[in-house]
Amino acid sequence: MHHRFAPKAHRFDYRIFMFALDLDELDALDRKLRFFSFNRRNAYSFREKDFLPTDETAHNPSPATISDPPANSRSSSLKARVTACLARSGINLTGGRVMLVTLPRVFGYLFNPVSFYFCYDREGRPVASIAEVTNTFKEMKPFVLGPETRTGAKGPATFSLRLPKYFYVSPFTDMDVAFDFTLRTPGEKLSVQIDDYDAGQRTLTSVLSGSHQPLTDARLAWFSLKYPLITLKIISLIHWHALKLYLRKIPWFAKAARPEAQRDLYRPHISIANQPEA
Repeated sequence: MHHRFAPKAHRFDYRIFMFALDLDELDALDRKLRFFSFNRRNAYSFREKDFLPTDETAHNPSPATISDPPANSRSSSLKARVTACLARSGINLTGGRVMLVTLPRVFGYLFNPVSFYFCYDREGRPVASIAEVTNTFKEMKPFVLGPETRTGAKGPATFSLRLPKYFYVSPFTDMDVAFDFTLRTPGEKLSVQIDDYDAGQRTLTSVLSGSHQPLTDARLAWFSLKYPLITLKIISLIHWHALKLYLRKIPWFAKAARPEAQRDLYRPHISIANQPEA
């Protein structure tokens, strides 16, 4: 569900499905499932290179971001990249596990507005989460929520953090508004929320909620009929609602107008890739 409050109200909600994948079980899922493959083609294909490219060079990095990692780190697994990303924030995930809530490629096409990594230490305690936001230009930016953002001493935990996004997500929202994350560790239910705040005023809320279902070939076959070409549907609906906002004369912001306000992102679009960094 998305609900825009300002400058004009606009709301929509759609039913989708997402995968919840333990990064240590991808090979086993590849062997178990007929319609899902790991790092190779299939109706549903999960490719590590599509996610968290923190072993690449960051665009316009802040001092806390490693802008040019060693060349020998660029063939690391996704789990290794998650571990290294958290280590830069002082979080030790050695021996732990990572649950990723996302969509894989669907018949070769991939688009995830946001993917969520829930990270647990070797004792199974939730210690961090990462929200990996992707815009329609295929740029990516990870937001790390460490143990200091956690509430809930035992059992399910909630990671909450508000910080400036400095990232071009929507042409109808400026780049220095704040993201406010509320990410609850998934169990039988999933519930995450991201709000936009502009000068302390909440201007947009996005909510994702659902119930756990087993990952089986039968369910994938059914969901292929119930939610056909889900990744293509998502990108199409984003452009459809952008057109609606444009026709309602909502003020919009050009991506190339403020390249200096776009920081700590990966795979920069050509509109800012050749601009001088701040």
